[in-house]
Amino acid sequence: MYKLASALVLLTIFGGMLSGQLQQKAPVSSSDAEVAINAVLKSQVEAWGRGDLEGFMAGYWHSKELTFISNSEETRGWEETLHRYRQRYQYGGNQMGELGMSWYVPVHLLGPDAAYVTGKWQLTMPGGKQPHGSFTLIFRKFPEGWRIVHDHTCADQSAAPGTAASPSH
Repeated sequence: MYKLASALVLLTIFGGMLSGQLQQKAPVSSSDAEVAINAVLKSQVEAWGRGDLEGFMAGYWHSKELTFISNSEETRGWEETLHRYRQRYQYGGNQMGELGMSWYVPVHLLGPDAAYVTGKWQLTMPGGKQPHGSFTLIFRKFPEGWRIVHDHTCADQSAAPGTAASPSH
């Protein structure tokens, strides 16, 4: 009898906790998140093609807590990440090249306001170099929309030495 009563108490507690968790946030449609996140990535590719780093950076969380990792170099903060891009891609009249991305669908939802995307990037530079690699982007949903809060990008090791550092994706 004691075991049965204990089991009923536990079921009531866990059932209430689960019910409360399910009611806290409305479910997010993965297709809605996928459409919004894909729009952010498409906008970044278009901005890169125009040489518009600020437009490209609009896809990132404008915060000192933004994390960008390229190979073994870590950059923290939106302003610092923008500065990194300017140093690597807009120095001395250097053209940024054409950015291509392919990402693996579906967008992986981690919750109603968090997701990640993995994919590949490739740059076609004016001199013919084509650095490329892969990325993992963690997105959060803010009132202004989905933004990248963490970017981990790696250049393919088979890329020719001396090619541009990874552009993020």
